[in-house]
Amino acid sequence: MSDTAVRIQAAHPLTIEVEGMSCASCVRRVENAAAKVPGVARSSVNFASESLTVEPGEGFSAPALADAIRKAGYQPKAESVTLTLEEPLGAEGPDQVKAALGGLSGLVSVSAAPGSAAVTVEAFGRDSRQAAAKALRQSGFLLERPKAVAPESAGQNHGHSHHDEDAGRLKRDLVIAAVLTLPLFIGEMGGHLYPPFHHWLMTVIDPQWLHYTYFVLATAVIFGPGFRFLKSGIPALLRGAPEMNALVAIGVLAAYLYSTVTTFAPHLLPVASRFVYFEAATVIVTLILTGRLLEARARGRTGAAIQRLVGLQAKTARVERDGETVDIPADAVEVGDILIVRPGERIAVDGQVIDGASNVDESMMSGEPLPVEKTAGASVTGGTINGTGSFRFRAEKVGADTMLAQVIRLVEQAQGAKLPIQAMVDRITAWFVPAVMAVAALTFLVWLLVGPEPVVPHALVAAVAVLIIACPCAMGLATPTSIMVGTGRAADLGVLFRKGDALQDLQAVTHVVLDKTGTVTRGRPELTDIRLSEGFEEEAVLSAIAAVEARSEHPLAEAIVASVRARGLAVPAAEDVQAAAGYGIEARVAGQRICVGADRFMQRLGLSVEAFKAEAEGLADDGKTPIYAAIDGRLAAILAIADPVKPDSRDAIRRLKAMGLTVAMVTGDNRRTAEAVAAKVGIDEVVAEVLPAGKVEALRRLKAQSRQGEGRIAFVGDGINDAPALAEADIGLAIGTGTDVAIESADVVLSGGSLTAAVDAIAVSRATMRNIRENLFWAFGYNIVLIPLAAGALYPAFGIQLSPMLGAGAMALSSVFVLANALRLKTVNLKESQ
Repeated sequence: MSDTAVRIQAAHPLTIEVEGMSCASCVRRVENAAAKVPGVARSSVNFASESLTVEPGEGFSAPALADAIRKAGYQPKAESVTLTLEEPLGAEGPDQVKAALGGLSGLVSVSAAPGSAAVTVEAFGRDSRQAAAKALRQSGFLLERPKAVAPESAGQNHGHSHHDEDAGRLKRDLVIAAVLTLPLFIGEMGGHLYPPFHHWLMTVIDPQWLHYTYFVLATAVIFGPGFRFLKSGIPALLRGAPEMNALVAIGVLAAYLYSTVTTFAPHLLPVASRFVYFEAATVIVTLILTGRLLEARARGRTGAAIQRLVGLQAKTARVERDGETVDIPADAVEVGDILIVRPGERIAVDGQVIDGASNVDESMMSGEPLPVEKTAGASVTGGTINGTGSFRFRAEKVGADTMLAQVIRLVEQAQGAKLPIQAMVDRITAWFVPAVMAVAALTFLVWLLVGPEPVVPHALVAAVAVLIIACPCAMGLATPTSIMVGTGRAADLGVLFRKGDALQDLQAVTHVVLDKTGTVTRGRPELTDIRLSEGFEEEAVLSAIAAVEARSEHPLAEAIVASVRARGLAVPAAEDVQAAAGYGIEARVAGQRICVGADRFMQRLGLSVEAFKAEAEGLADDGKTPIYAAIDGRLAAILAIADPVKPDSRDAIRRLKAMGLTVAMVTGDNRRTAEAVAAKVGIDEVVAEVLPAGKVEALRRLKAQSRQGEGRIAFVGDGINDAPALAEADIGLAIGTGTDVAIESADVVLSGGSLTAAVDAIAVSRATMRNIRENLFWAFGYNIVLIPLAAGALYPAFGIQLSPMLGAGAMALSSVFVLANALRLKTVNLKESQ
């Protein structure tokens, strides 16, 4: 893995697709059902992605979880894979296989038979194939290696297309429903809009036969494309757990059954009440299907970030096996395999280069635009793109252990996170559907008692309108859709949320505290300046200095040598090297005596540095370390070594201030250097010369000050010494080029080395939370306003009663509005959102 790659500890929660969740009311039922299963430490449902995430604990059983979800009325989807053993199983083989696979946390079932070499595994979670194969090998089973495949024949490693499949089925059903509903709608509503049409129709077709025709068309719509609502809604109602489908089913069936009685047994109703509402029932089904189709398409777009990340994974890998070079599926690569990477190919897994050389584009991981040179010994990351060279490397991490797989998992966890604001929504939606049903029943009774003639149809229309217009879906989608799109946008910007709460907490940050080295600065000392005495040439002096410093172990010496080599200059050999601790180093290079060190070293040699006094003071004021060089007893040059400020640090800090945030810097470096760096980038408050514990104390002081205004502290760092501060801060943001310890202590990982990503993280948090508030305002406001209207609140004063058909249209559009608003986060200008 490259130094610029993000390093994230793999986590092991299980994410399971659950079919049948149609509204926010389903969320709580699935969560509660999963939470009651022994061994489930935590359960969380993301309604937008229709998935359940559980954290397995001691005693967890995937089959028990699957049974609990099914009993709640929903269908969990497990991945099924088949592995082939080198030898058929013996009589005891199936039991041994099951014992070997028993430790897989997501295992649902194992199918193996004596005399067969095939083992079929059904499991929750991604990468079931690699996990099962690894478990079998560890138990001594030999697996048949996959045969070579053509690169174009390899499929995607992951399936994220269920929304596309839903959209396809919904489109088909919508077309059928629309075709059957159109004649019904024209025949019934056309007469209301244009009375002569009604009179003409009555002369052409007998009214009773017209009702029969309406009945046939309505039956085909309701028990054809609309049967999905009955299939889910009626069982949910019978279980005492009504949800959105139950509301639709009751409303549609009420209109349909009343119309059926009017058609076939009119004598059971008063003459004034003999109306048919077949067109209302079918239009309701058609409009809700339209809304579901738009919703499915929009949901597919909310998961675009995951799809893009999945698209970065290589489909095949060229591997050396048994003396041959073969192309195999990327998910069949094993640790230790030797892979060959040709020009322009995508690297399949993480590993270390054995031989060959090339430049690799790692921008998808590090954010660095320039390709990184790879030679023997260098690390490579799966998903990155090879340049024009070719090399071989040994696979070190495959499947779920690769960096890209961990990033995908991290984004999925962020997208499935439950923010604190969601808890309030969940409590309301748990009671919403029963409350709506109670309001509908009350509406029917009130209008039955005090309503105008015809009483029964009037009461029925009002009750059905209440059932149809209520929309818990909008409330359920309001938060998760914004989270999915917001975290996806953040991932595109190199911001990975390790903890869900951070997305909400970041918007409340008032103080941003920055580490200096590796955060504001590059973290690597470089040769920044050189001034020569008269009679000396720069290239010759630099080569001689580098020759001497190449024999030193001092970090500043390494910076000089690296900078000289970066200029393309030769570094000759040095002889007779002598180091003076605390002073400098001297050696003979090409017959000349070269001395390099601090000013006190020059004074020790009897050389005056007065000629460079002004330059030395200016360099020190800029936070740079001056070093002198003497050649054959003459002062030759003054050099400056510094940890340069990152190019975008100043602009990032300017943007943080523009967001109304207070920016401070805490560092263990000396005060003069720290203040010089702070002045360059525009930081006003500096705490310098502190140990790691001192950084924590500084944060606590700032916390105490900010608490007066209910503010929050964010800390941005990258080193091991930053881990305590990252943990102490309200929100810790770790630079992705930093250490594993720092990243594990953080709430947010900035995958590149840029401080701009910290600004983007806060901007995304603000934009996402604003979007969530907009969605919740709409979702709650919609229901608060329109349910009373549907119940007939305007009828006594204005004679206005809301049609169930209009209610169905409004209900469908409310969910689409929430999704469309969430999708705005994809294109919102974050600089304008600050």
